[in-house]
Amino acid sequence: MANFTAKDVMDLRGRTGAGMMDCKKALTETDGDVEKAIDFLREKGLAAAAKKQSRIAAEGVVGSYICDKCGTGALVEVNCETDFVANTPEFKEMVADIAQQIVISDPADVDALLAAKYFKDETQTIADVVTAKTAKIGEKITVRRFARYESGEHGYVDSYIHMGGKVGVLVKAQVPGIDDTVKEVLHDVALQIAAASPVAPEYVSRDQVNPDHLAHETEILAAQARNEGKPEKIIEKMVQGRIQKFYKEVCLLEQVFVKDGETPVGKMIEQKVPGMTIVEFTRYKMGDGLEKKVNDLAAEVAEQIGKK
Repeated sequence: MANFTAKDVMDLRGRTGAGMMDCKKALTETDGDVEKAIDFLREKGLAAAAKKQSRIAAEGVVGSYICDKCGTGALVEVNCETDFVANTPEFKEMVADIAQQIVISDPADVDALLAAKYFKDETQTIADVVTAKTAKIGEKITVRRFARYESGEHGYVDSYIHMGGKVGVLVKAQVPGIDDTVKEVLHDVALQIAAASPVAPEYVSRDQVNPDHLAHETEILAAQARNEGKPEKIIEKMVQGRIQKFYKEVCLLEQVFVKDGETPVGKMIEQKVPGMTIVEFTRYKMGDGLEKKVNDLAAEVAEQIGKK
């Protein structure tokens, strides 16, 4: 009978970043001695990931997976420390596997995803896979966020990965049927969401715009008009005109279709697939909002001189 509890296993995992089964084996081999178990894991190279948890993982890949049989799709962002690692086939394969795991497991959140049994080897969890890859590659790896859409009745899900994984989109539509035209149009919609410039869409249509967002934008536009010296009696009309432009920027169906530069996306859909309705979409820009580490050589040299 091993001289340790499940809590000991969890604590060891928290201290080392090693996989659950590896922690259990380490405690078994050391008769429950936590410090010896840490040494055991370090000797095996399984605790290497723990030393990397304070690093910044602001590079990475956005990947996707669509199930051919059920039509369910997933989009996931997985971060690492350098663009070099992000572009390796090994890292991209792991991201693709994680996206497929999301479709299979339907996890509630990232923690549930990490706890899911890996579909290629159920003796491991996704957390174990990430930890092992971290130890092998030598960089911190983080599963940051994901989205999952089920096609459902009369539904169709597609994805688009832009710039080698720098931007990814998952989009769902209700369709009258599924044929090559429907597939082409929804793929074009996904491309639109990924590549739209200068503003990426935030909503499908204007009726989905968050009231607080709209109110905030209205306040800003009114203040801009006042700063331009416009009289109060015409500010309201100016603001309403500029709000229309705001809708065309943030609402997918009102954006100009990037492929022809003229037709609104909603009109393009109506012309090519009458009856198609865009239900929802998710757009991830890799590393968006994450702080990237910048090495300042001059500062480092100055710091070293100051220490002498």
